[in-house]
Amino acid sequence: MATQLTPDDQMVTVRIPAAWTLAGLVAGLFAGLLLADSAALEPVRSITDPLGRLWLRGLQATIVPLVAGLLVVGIVKLALAAKVGAAARRMLGWMAGVLVFSGVVGVLFTPWLLSFFPAPAAAADALLVGGDAQELPGLAAFVESVIAPNIVAAAAENAMLPVTIFFAALAIAISKLPPSQREDLLGLFRGLANAMLIVIGWVLWVAPVGVFALALGVGAASGGAAFAALGHYILIVVAAGSLIMAGGYLLASLAGGISPWRFARAIIPAQTVALSTQSSLASLPAMLDSARRLKVRDETAEFVLPLSVAIFRATSPAMNLAVVMYVAHLAGIVVAPGAMVAGVAVAIIIALGSVSLPGTISFVVSVGPIALAMGIPIEPLALLVAVEMLPDLMRTIANVTMDVSVTTVVDRKADKNPPDMQP
Repeated sequence: MATQLTPDDQMVTVRIPAAWTLAGLVAGLFAGLLLADSAALEPVRSITDPLGRLWLRGLQATIVPLVAGLLVVGIVKLALAAKVGAAARRMLGWMAGVLVFSGVVGVLFTPWLLSFFPAPAAAADALLVGGDAQELPGLAAFVESVIAPNIVAAAAENAMLPVTIFFAALAIAISKLPPSQREDLLGLFRGLANAMLIVIGWVLWVAPVGVFALALGVGAASGGAAFAALGHYILIVVAAGSLIMAGGYLLASLAGGISPWRFARAIIPAQTVALSTQSSLASLPAMLDSARRLKVRDETAEFVLPLSVAIFRATSPAMNLAVVMYVAHLAGIVVAPGAMVAGVAVAIIIALGSVSLPGTISFVVSVGPIALAMGIPIEPLALLVAVEMLPDLMRTIANVTMDVSVTTVVDRKADKNPPDMQP
């Protein structure tokens, strides 16, 4: 059983100075604290505030074209994978179920958790960075907004739900074209995605400066509350990812026929590599070894796991929606059911196009469209991206865990004699 899809699919490699971005955030907050009661604050902010806003605009400008390129490439890969055979369709079915579960966790679990562990006082002033919520449409207007009469106008207005649906439909249509036409269009969108990855790489390369500029104003206005707010935010988002990882153990037990203790022992090497590399692709050899420990057939593991790395990121809907719901919580926005549905739909579709990207880029590409689709301020992402390297550890570990879990399920469903439940 073979497929021409590869984990990187000819996407460019972009290196992001994540540690320097985090350092810029911390330095900016401390600089704001030191200048809070100083006469020098206003002259300094007259320089840093415009600089921070300029960097934020550069970040926002990359979202729509990058999403367009990545979505088309990702969904075409998915559609082609479905044609490979029964095992591929079975795998895609389980992946779809996991992504739906992940989205529901994001929109329901996060508000529930925040009701018990609300954000610290003054957290909103610390993280909102002047963002304003969009006006949320009523049910009739929401239904009408799903299809845009002018996709260019919708993109110009950052109406991400119709834009996302349009490019998802276009990708499905491209997958049904004759091979020569399909490859021509796929090459165009792959080139667009690569070009935009380079552009966003430039924007994120100067992120330490942009984040420092924004954080200085936040530190001066909110004091030490910003540190407490960021710590609380990280814990909430990591909790959403932890629930998905726990779901991997449960799925392997209930549908894969593997006892939780046996699965836990076998997956530890892959999780260790994931923790040290923060890369699902780099963890692939260890995942294959974990599958062998679980007595998954080689033909199943060698097909499902590489394809999972290429097109599947289980934590993406849950943790990205957790970010958006956290910002909504800070802004005092009560998210309507229609907005939740829109958020889950966009989160699942976006998850198909943002795999195998660095965590920082994936954060911008994935969370930005979800926030725009739900009418939630996007400006706080400029600060939250600076601490993404910490939640990204949980993203990688949980994704690796769920990849191996789905592999055990696919292998069991293909075998009339399910594996022994004994550890």
